[in-house]
Amino acid sequence: MVVIGKTIDIVSSVLKSIYMNAAEILGYAAGAVTAFTFLPQVIKTWREQSAKDISLTMFLIAFINEIMWLVYGFMIDNFVIILTNAVMLLMSGIMILLKLKYGKS
Repeated sequence: MVVIGKTIDIVSSVLKSIYMNAAEILGYAAGAVTAFTFLPQVIKTWREQSAKDISLTMFLIAFINEIMWLVYGFMIDNFVIILTNAVMLLMSGIMILLKLKYGKS
């Protein structure tokens, strides 16, 4: 009986580990896609040196939102949330700077 109980515990532990690894992989993949959401807009604005049709308000809201997500990520010690939102904060910040620089062109 003890052997069966230990075997079940080992199998359960292995299955939980596989599930967590799959969940982590999915989390990192989703985070990577999310993190680069603004990248096409950053590249387009940089190349065209024009941001007249870009909403400054939208990127200010996104910037504030990313700060809140970063704080939350640190509070719960979740690296996927921290990394994703650090990149999003950077992208939002770049767009704000590009809007301020090229907004009238």
